[in-house]
Amino acid sequence: MLEKHLQPPVRLVTTRLPSPTADIPPLLGAAWPGRRRGLRTRAGGVLLGALLLAPLPVDAQGGAMDTVPRSTRPLLTRADAITLGAFTLATLAITPADRRLAERLQNPRTQENRVIRRSAAVVRELAAPGSLVIGGTLYAVGRLGGNERMASLGLHGTEAVVLGLGIVSLGKVMAGRARPYVTADTNARDFKWMRGLRGGRDYHSFPSGHTVMAFAAAAAVTGETARWWPRATPYIGTALYGGAALAGVSRMYNNQHWASDVLVGAAIGTVVGQKVVRYHRTHPDNRVDRWFLAASVVPAPSGGGRVVRLGLVPRRD
Repeated sequence: MLEKHLQPPVRLVTTRLPSPTADIPPLLGAAWPGRRRGLRTRAGGVLLGALLLAPLPVDAQGGAMDTVPRSTRPLLTRADAITLGAFTLATLAITPADRRLAERLQNPRTQENRVIRRSAAVVRELAAPGSLVIGGTLYAVGRLGGNERMASLGLHGTEAVVLGLGIVSLGKVMAGRARPYVTADTNARDFKWMRGLRGGRDYHSFPSGHTVMAFAAAAAVTGETARWWPRATPYIGTALYGGAALAGVSRMYNNQHWASDVLVGAAIGTVVGQKVVRYHRTHPDNRVDRWFLAASVVPAPSGGGRVVRLGLVPRRD
């Protein structure tokens, strides 16, 4: 049962920063079966490069105490600029191959492969609506059980996904890029200002919303868990970012997006997820938490047990 309710916000204050983490190993090879070299190999390399550019949280060495006032720690860093710049270069590199990649992935032999088809469906659903459902569930269960870590994980993961969706929705409308399936010879460079507003979803190709959601959730969850289990961060990050990358590839396999749509979506999702976590660390009592997903456990109206009330309403102290 879902109802609007007012409840004091969950306050999380940490005193330690996560330890440095390792890079993410290759995980995109499974998206293209076989050992053929050529276009698919080069495309896989570019997508893998983008995945490697999604860094795991690194804020301090050896879990050192955070002696800098939270309000003065920068939200945007040089590392963020480097990440965005690298994603931009990767996108520019792969854009000329958008059309050829789309044609290769629509090859009947690839499309008829049951393993690939089913795997694409699973990772697609995990990205959307899975990221929202899982995040909301973690938050509700955490609030019910008094587990602040779980509640924080669900809350900030969901915030990252929603914020990423807001950004990507605006981008889709403004860019007006045609999806690969619109015509048999759709031009991958077919952008038109604000056409997404009039043309509908057929012109919502750029950037990929599923990819944004998947990478936003991956970045936020990796950042949150790094505070509690820094030694496990490389494994958690590898699994989450790898799954997010496969979600993006699945959208290309389903002929819904160009490769460049996926790379830009990965960049947006990664940065948004990292910024949400960093913002909550630097501003533990912030307005976002006050407004987002207010929840509480209350007696059921019928008198038989308890229910969780959720709502997008301001919370009072």
